[in-house]
Amino acid sequence: MNVDQCPLCSGELVEKNMQKLLRGEIHMAIVSVKAEVCLQCGDRLYSEKTVRRFEDIRAKLKNQQTEEFIPLGRSFQIS
Repeated sequence: MNVDQCPLCSGELVEKNMQKLLRGEIHMAIVSVKAEVCLQCGDRLYSEKTVRRFEDIRAKLKNQQTEEFIPLGRSFQIS
């Protein structure tokens, strides 16, 4: 990405390895990606390629096409 400063607050951006939680219906996935992170407000900027990857993963989660994903355990909802 060729962004010098945060589009929200004009703060300094630094590249960091981040984890993003993606949801698709009843399934969730944690994805490790690089992002430009604002040191002032914490906003994250992702490349177009990364955003397309998020969309692809969300679609697979929604359609329950999770064969290629590594299970991490189980989630529970408590009322």
